[in-house]
Amino acid sequence: MRLLVLTLNEYAHLLTSPYAIEEARRNLHGKKPDALPDFERLLKHIEIIAVAITSLDIALAPKDIPIIGGAIAGKATHLLTGDKQDFGVLWGKTIQGVKIVSPELLAGELTKKGWLSQKRDE
Repeated sequence: MRLLVLTLNEYAHLLTSPYAIEEARRNLHGKKPDALPDFERLLKHIEIIAVAITSLDIALAPKDIPIIGGAIAGKATHLLTGDKQDFGVLWGKTIQGVKIVSPELLAGELTKKGWLSQKRDE
């Protein structure tokens, strides 16, 4: 995922919300604490938006509504998430202009655009 975000940073405008940042920190702390310094460095290149749309007519857990709601409010084209349990059924679908993608789906899109090689470095 790190390589994917670094590649995106070269070609796209990245944004996130404070809510998504805290969820990512919590997940990294529990699963990959060594990745936290890289995550904090990446945040310096990402716009942080403070608004989120919370009135959405989709079947998601209440804790996940601010994630997609932030992407919609920020006028994102894509929402990148590795959360298969909560977002997996939505991967590849577009909600209010935001396409929800897994790292694999987005890597495929970037490879087709020539932004990412098919060879995996990480």
